[in-house]
Amino acid sequence: EERWYRSASGAPLALRRRQHSASCRELALRCPRLRLRSLSAATSAAWLAAYGLFLLTENSTVLSAAIIITMIGLIMYLHFVKIDQESLLVMGSLGIQVTSSYASGKESTTFIEMSQVQDVVINEAIHMQKVIYYLCILLQDPGNPQGVSEVVPLFQSSKPRLDCLIEVYKSCQEILEQRKMAPQSS
Repeated sequence: EERWYRSASGAPLALRRRQHSASCRELALRCPRLRLRSLSAATSAAWLAAYGLFLLTENSTVLSAAIIITMIGLIMYLHFVKIDQESLLVMGSLGIQVTSSYASGKESTTFIEMSQVQDVVINEAIHMQKVIYYLCILLQDPGNPQGVSEVVPLFQSSKPRLDCLIEVYKSCQEILEQRKMAPQSS
């Protein structure tokens, strides 16, 4: 099932939910793809500025440098910055897997064992005179079972609004509740 939401900046986001089993769900947020129009505009502006410098200096290395720098910058942006999809796979018996898929095809995956997860919460922060909400995983402190050792923020690139975060939060809490109830029933 796929639902559409908005990011904090107003960009459209698609939330896809897949239920693999009663205790396993995958929630994936797809960000808007890189637009050819904005990419063409930025590239054209850089190359026109370089051509203007070339006309003033009559040095062809300016044009070559502009082309090379633009291409390297684009490759680095696609490989290290632009994230197309962020997903969260919650498996009640194993843990939580967080995956970021970049525009270049590269994927970054982090796995958190369920024994380390204390809770999943929606937190709020003040940023540039605005209150923004974000989902995060609270990791248990090994020395103090009631304490939190680390906070792992989720969906940092897509920055979904509160209505989307609530849906993801509820899905995570359903699985965490099943996990808490399982030891009591046996």
